Amino acid sequence: MRKQQGFTLIELVVVIIILGILAVTAAPKFINLQGDARVSVLNGAKASIQSANSLVYSKAVIAGVERGSATGNAKVDIGISDGQSPATDYVDIVYGYLAGTADAIQHAATFDDAEWDVTDDGNGTVTIQQIGSPDTCIIEYTESTGLGNLPTYSATPIASSC
Repeated sequence: MRKQQGFTLIELVVVIIILGILAVTAAPKFINLQGDARVSVLNGAKASIQSANSLVYSKAVIAGVERGSATGNAKVDIGISDGQSPATDYVDIVYGYLAGTADAIQHAATFDDAEWDVTDDGNGTVTIQQIGSPDTCIIEYTESTGLGNLPTYSATPIASSC
């Protein structure tokens, strides 16, 4: 009698079929590349707003307008050139930080209209969402409410629903 050495073709085919079924059913649960990518983009956008706000506050302090008027409102030159010389480009601020308006956020963080939907509610809160992403993938920016108070950033990117 000869000893069997290795697997038969049928055994190999059965194993490949089982692995294929596992890959089709289990892999999408563990690999959500599109959701993870959207979360990363949203976190990058949030960091962009935070960085822009830090620079705006620094420029406001240098210009001496970080206190603003009695309501904290002022303007500061952020110097983004649009081809004019010298570059003068003002953005609205509240207590030294970006105002909670779509124009201020979109301009300072340089969000492209074709990629981002930036809207404000008129009460100092701005909602930023990537065009085409689910409603659960947003950033909310709320302007400073008083001297020494930082603006708030809340991102609700949940990879499974984004």
